[in-house]
Amino acid sequence: MKKIIFKGCGTAIATPFTDSGVNFEEFKKLIEDQIANKVDAIIVCGTTGESSTMTLEERKETIKFAVEVTNKRVPIIAGTGGNCTASVIEMTKYAESIGADGALIVTPYYNKTTGEGLVAHYTAIAKETKLPIILYSVASRTGVNISPSTCKELSKIENIVAIKEASGNLSQIAEIANLCREDLHIYSGNDDQITPILSLGGIGVISVLSNVAPEYTHNITENFFNGNIKEATKLQLDAIPLVKALFCEVNPIPVKAGLNMLGYNMGIPRMPLVEMTTAGKEKLKTELSKFGLLK
Repeated sequence: MKKIIFKGCGTAIATPFTDSGVNFEEFKKLIEDQIANKVDAIIVCGTTGESSTMTLEERKETIKFAVEVTNKRVPIIAGTGGNCTASVIEMTKYAESIGADGALIVTPYYNKTTGEGLVAHYTAIAKETKLPIILYSVASRTGVNISPSTCKELSKIENIVAIKEASGNLSQIAEIANLCREDLHIYSGNDDQITPILSLGGIGVISVLSNVAPEYTHNITENFFNGNIKEATKLQLDAIPLVKALFCEVNPIPVKAGLNMLGYNMGIPRMPLVEMTTAGKEKLKTELSKFGLLK
């Protein structure tokens, strides 16, 4: 069996910004609240963390800060992906050097590649680090899907241990689970598919929802693993309206707005993302209130 970096709920954490850079004071507050509310891991500088609009130095500082603040209380997984293999290697080696517990590496975007190219890309990265690697398949953003056969090939590499599966295609995920078994753990990359993916042998979720509802999202996975399938299913279904509101505009626009509504000082997304529309904010505010998160 491959190494398990975490089991349960990992938060794809949002990054708070000021006009001049990362708001580390607010970031520490958010991290501490996530840990206090039972999240099982924190994923830094992923899509929700807006890594694509952060400078290299900002990404490095943010990952290092998260590692230091958590101090091994929960695993820190660094988003080190990109569309240049050499740059991903550099970033992943840095994450390893400062004590990150794993790397989340998205498929190359824009230049894209073939299945053979994905194998070459991830193999080259894996050779340069001892960090456990989580593949990240999200074709809706990158234009590149990691097929089950490619997953099977990559699962042969010792430190490629898991995949964040955000294709939304449960048939594909079932095929990956069938082909790879314990050689590639599966995390749900979609908050509306946590329990379905756990039922296929998945070991957790890398979640946007848990930014605003960390303990609740943790409880979905905990109930499932404890055999309380009915309760896990109820929690999953009850969360659907809030999940829809959190994705009614491009992630992470709504979740940053939601965190601001909950009293955090997250700032606004960096361009080309923009602040949430008035209509979107009203929809999100309504669902947060129904969920008991806003008084």
